[in-house]
Amino acid sequence: MSVPPVRQGACGLLKVFLDCEFTDFIQIDLISIALVSEDGREFYAVRSDFLEQDCSDFVRAAVLPLLESDPSIRMSRETLSQRLHDWLASLPDFMIACDSHHDRDLFADALNYKPVAKFRGWINLNALPEDMKAVFHREAARYHDIPGSPWHHALHDARAHRAGWMGAKSADFSFGDVVDPRV
Repeated sequence: MSVPPVRQGACGLLKVFLDCEFTDFIQIDLISIALVSEDGREFYAVRSDFLEQDCSDFVRAAVLPLLESDPSIRMSRETLSQRLHDWLASLPDFMIACDSHHDRDLFADALNYKPVAKFRGWINLNALPEDMKAVFHREAARYHDIPGSPWHHALHDARAHRAGWMGAKSADFSFGDVVDPRV
């Protein structure tokens, strides 16, 4: 998926926080995906057609028990792709913020590598300046301290990314150096 260059003032764009859960690092395949926008809109889906036998022991123990069985969020790869495209099309111009290149790859795969018109680039949450990173991680961990907000659940991890970002944003840090227009 090609990404247009980030224009001046791009940090004023809507931020959308991404997290994915996947089978393992060798036989990588999407299990669940969540996107939470800075203004609180959410997309969450669990694939109904991933292969459990491809999951690592860690994923079997820490991720699979957290997956919901709600049929409205369980869907095939094809349905997920269409719903994700539809959800993204409803947003104004936006940037995706995540903490893993695996999430970037799985996001592109979930979109079947089709372009998204309003996508303007990436924010690498691992590239935050140290003082900002401390606030970000503190606020993300605070979110996960809320009962029913476990780690290794795509929706809760994406919400935690948002909470971390909002905490750092309220501390009035400059975000200019974390914009990464590369895929």
